[in-house]
Parts: sequence; structure tokens; C-alpha cells
Amino acid sequence: MPAPSPSFPPITVSIVSHGQLTLIRPLLEQLDRFSGASTAKVVLTLNIPEPDDVLAGQEWGFPVERIKNAQPKGFGANHNHAFQHCETPWFLVLNPDIRFDGDVLAPLIAQAAPDAGLLTPRILEPGKNTPEQHREIITPLEIVTRRRPSYERPAVPAWIPGLFMLFRSSAYRQIGGFDERFFMYGEDFDICARTQLAGWKLQVGEDLLARHEAQRASRSSKKHLYWHVTSLLKVWTSGAFWRYRRLKAGIR
Repeated sequence: MPAPSPSFPPITVSIVSHGQLTLIRPLLEQLDRFSGASTAKVVLTLNIPEPDDVLAGQEWGFPVERIKNAQPKGFGANHNHAFQHCETPWFLVLNPDIRFDGDVLAPLIAQAAPDAGLLTPRILEPGKNTPEQHREIITPLEIVTRRRPSYERPAVPAWIPGLFMLFRSSAYRQIGGFDERFFMYGEDFDICARTQLAGWKLQVGEDLLARHEAQRASRSSKKHLYWHVTSLLKVWTSGAFWRYRRLKAGIR
């Protein structure tokens, strides 16, 4: 892949819609307003059929390439497919319900260490005044104890949620992207583990903030809850989980 010129926008953005174009329209508007200079294009995957009139007639400072799935795909499979359309040094996996109040993308790239393979800002959830705390390795004990007052959050996250993942494209390509055995949930922890096992660092822009208009489907839908539980079982029985756990234990 040829090296981009200094003036070429460095990021390809991947967004997947599950009938969510009304959520995605303001996101595209905010990307254009705040981060248009960093956005080469948006790859928009329509995972289920939906009317495209929500975006009809709209123009942004970047092209929007649409992929329309004949059959729904899982989270990782959709973003892996979108990555085939990426010719930039950075690849951003972005949820439809992320919101910006300023430019986050250019400062993230400016802060990136040479060995940073995956970056994210701090995330502010609805109704909260402070960003989400950093996350420890997922284990049954961690899930049980994470809400206790005595629970100690790590100073450096072991993983980040899949709602905002800015990958160095070479890192994403090296590890083969998301593991498509995960349909939904669990793939974010897995790819964070495999990225770090491959020698790349996970870096957080501690001074940068994005907002999440959270859609907590796993708490209200039996189908999503099933996906959540089965994905956790896949995480805990994977070789990457145990290698990563040993790696982190060796650091501390």
C-alpha cells in the first residue's frame, strides 16, 4: 500500500447500522464538523435492510461507501469486511451512538506512540459526570466484584470496549482483525488481548473525551443476554485469554 501524502486524511471509519441510520446521521455530521480533515472516508455497513432516505441528499467532506448485507453478520465480521476498503494508516471502529463535542481523532493520532496499535479516548456514559473507569481483565471474579467499593481499578486498562477503537492499520492487519467466532460481545476484549500479545500497546487519550448514548440491549433482550453469556464462555476458553492473563501477571 503506498504511503499517504501528508495532506491525505489518515483515517477510514467503519460504522455498522442495525436499523440505526437516524443515530448515524448526527454522528456523520459531527465527524464532518470536528474531524473532517482526519477522515478519508466512512464505510457504512447496513447489516439489515432499512430505508436509506434518512441520509438521502446529505453531503459531507468525505465519501460514504455503503455495504448492504444480504444476511446479517456479526460485529467482527462486519468490521473485517469494512477493513478490506481501508487504504489509510488508521482504521476506526465506531458505534452509531458515539457523540463528539470537538475533534478527538487528530489529537489521538498526534499522541500515538510508535508502538501504539490501538487507541481510544475516555468515554462518558449517559447521566455520569466522569468518564468510565479503566477495565481489568474479564474473569468471573472480576465480574462479581467490580461494583464493590473495595474494587481497585487498574491505572492502565487491560482492554477497551468496542464502541471506539482506533487501530493502526498495520496492527489490525497483522493480527487478522476481529475473531469472527464472536457474533456480538467478547470480541473487543479478545482483539485487545491479541493486539497486545502481538507486541502492540493499547493507548488511552486521557485528556480526550467522547460521549456514548448507550444502548444497553443485553440488559433487556434475552437474545442479547444469550450472546453476552456465550461470548464470555468463548473468551474464557480461548488460548488468547490465557496467554494474555499470563502476560499481564508477569508484568505486575
